[in-house]
Amino acid sequence: MCQLLGMNCNVPTDIVFSFTGFATRGGRTDEHKDGWGIAFFEGAGVRHFVDYEAAISSPIADLIRRVPIKSKNVVAHIRKATQGRIALENCHPFVRELWGRYWVFAHNGDLKDFAPTMDGCYRPVGNTDSELAFCYLLQELRRRFGDQAPPLAALTAKLRELTTAIAAHGTFNLMLSDGSVLFAHCSTALYYIVRQHPFRQARLSDEDLQVDFAQLTTPTDRVAVIVTAPLTTDEQWSQFASGELIVFVDGAPLG
Repeated sequence: MCQLLGMNCNVPTDIVFSFTGFATRGGRTDEHKDGWGIAFFEGAGVRHFVDYEAAISSPIADLIRRVPIKSKNVVAHIRKATQGRIALENCHPFVRELWGRYWVFAHNGDLKDFAPTMDGCYRPVGNTDSELAFCYLLQELRRRFGDQAPPLAALTAKLRELTTAIAAHGTFNLMLSDGSVLFAHCSTALYYIVRQHPFRQARLSDEDLQVDFAQLTTPTDRVAVIVTAPLTTDEQWSQFASGELIVFVDGAPLG
């Protein structure tokens, strides 16, 4: 299956360190070589990069590793295809508009017998179960709340209901963001860490690279990183429970 990477921060932050380790899993230290993608929120816009080449050999992925694009919300994905051919239209993350904002979605898993009734408001471009699930989520959110974005508590409650229903069809690990918050739902495997003062050193598990975050941050910075499997060997990562949906705001999980 695929792997997910997300970042939610209280100040714009680059994801170069985490993405460097993550991209290595896209064809070198793991088998996820059927494409990759990443989306950075910037104001009302999204910088969106996808490629059907393996992340480890993609020139675009190399650009992301070298250029420190800063954002408060980032969603990334490396693909091992289960449904849908290896093609650009099937690369995550996917992007759609709802309530006048871009929404970004990425999925790790495999949904069986998932054929929801679609009203045409959102349609998949590719042929993956993932993009269909994203379109269905947005359709049902619009159906429930209409043309106005609801309060976060009501939105979270509805997303819990929808993700639970979809997960009944198989594995449904996902990340979803509108640029203000990041939702992460776990079926089988997700971990997160919150980095904040006092910042320490960290070493990647998939690459010979170490960074001292104390040299790159201020005491008020806070960064949450969410990933399918821990990226570092010397930090304490928290594991999601199966079926758990966590909302991250300003670099921390909401209690």
